[in-house]
Amino acid sequence: MTLWLLRHGPVDCPPNHCYGRADVPALVPPAGEIAARVAPALPHALALVSSPRARCLMLAQALQALRPDLRLHTDARIAEMDFGAWEGRAWCDIDRAEIDAWTRDFAGARAGGSGESTAGLMARVGAAYDAWQAGGQPALWVTHAGVMRAALLLQAGQRRVQRADRWPARAIGWGELIVLGA
Repeated sequence: MTLWLLRHGPVDCPPNHCYGRADVPALVPPAGEIAARVAPALPHALALVSSPRARCLMLAQALQALRPDLRLHTDARIAEMDFGAWEGRAWCDIDRAEIDAWTRDFAGARAGGSGESTAGLMARVGAAYDAWQAGGQPALWVTHAGVMRAALLLQAGQRRVQRADRWPARAIGWGELIVLGA
């Protein structure tokens, strides 16, 4: 059984800004190009699951237009992390002491003071991952880089990340496809 993870395309947001839960739109032409590249490689009888954020939903709908055999549904469990008060701000404008406090208690501290903890993100994505495994059907998640990193950890058997330096640092590009086996 296979889980495909596809990151949304480029967004209409200034570079180096925090936009986890913010519903920033994707740029239209790249979404269509990503869908055209990915759709032919996908098998039949695949569950197409999208984060409810517009940047993911646009790409999922473009995939479904090319592959009407894919039945699309959204799942809030694969939405990006909520960065609280940091949402919409340039990363360089966020006080270093705030980021340091978050990384000191990486599992439990709420990002941006009022956002989501890493433990919360891992539990939420873990519930979606467990449901995919229990469902016994291959799936494609159209999602976000943070969720993809969480899924990589889950596949490796890791359910909690205590330290920031243990979070995957791997860069995940716009429209990148990662394939996981169960």
